[in-house]
Amino acid sequence: MTTSTWTPGGFDTSEMQRVLQHACARVGLDASDARLLRGHTNAVVLLERERVVVKIARRGSRVDDVRRTVAFVRRLTELEFPTVPLLDVEQPVVVDGHAVTFWVYLPQPTHPVSAEQLAAPLRALHALTLPEFALPVRDNIRAIRRSIAATTCLPSTSIAFLSEHTDRLEADLENVEFVLNPGTIQGDPQHRNALHAPEGAAVLCDWDTLAVGQPEWDLVTVEVHCRRFGHGQRHYRRFADTYGWDVRTWPGYETLADIRELRMITTNARKTHHTPGSREEVERRIEGLRHANRNLAWKIL
Repeated sequence: MTTSTWTPGGFDTSEMQRVLQHACARVGLDASDARLLRGHTNAVVLLERERVVVKIARRGSRVDDVRRTVAFVRRLTELEFPTVPLLDVEQPVVVDGHAVTFWVYLPQPTHPVSAEQLAAPLRALHALTLPEFALPVRDNIRAIRRSIAATTCLPSTSIAFLSEHTDRLEADLENVEFVLNPGTIQGDPQHRNALHAPEGAAVLCDWDTLAVGQPEWDLVTVEVHCRRFGHGQRHYRRFADTYGWDVRTWPGYETLADIRELRMITTNARKTHHTPGSREEVERRIEGLRHANRNLAWKIL
């Protein structure tokens, strides 16, 4: 297996290989030519000959959450919703506490999915009602506080700043008046959480952050990614035009954007112990927060 030098999902490479081999054997797949695609949070592995993508949940992930995701995606597939399909095997497979799922491989061109291509699937998702699924409620402030409490790589002054910033944003959030109807949200819609489908459209993937909440959270996430990662305002404007609403015109935009960015920063801060090299970028982003620099370009972690 081609691997990186860091430990995807918080477990070492030898453990990842062992979990992968056992899980694939359970469903009759050949993992001998496996190649690591991504490993920042979970381990995402391609089985070249099988044309299957295997996702190994990070240590500490709740198996029941993965089971819910599998059931949800299967329901989406029945509804012909634009999602990456699951492989037709019994899953998830659980190996030593790691929930392993298997997905149909969609070969990708060199260019990423555009923000505009995310608009139609997101609009359809936000209008979706699936009452049989008890999804978690989106709570970004709580998630931020959990990440801050679990962060060990930053100096105490930075931890204090992040905590105080969270307090201010939580107070600001109390005064936000949402205008869209709450519903099913993807939680982290962005260019890397969608794929090109064979017919040329885009399909959503990576449903780990699936939740019930305000669609404004999804829309501001797309805007943050366009602004922070070099895609630009024109790129986001095409998304907003296709979706039918520009979140930047809403009075609650800045508060939600600041909270979403803080969650991205604190999540990466929490994971620096198994993502070597990311601490410098986390600290650079925090410095940008100190100076209220909304246009500082971020590096992808």
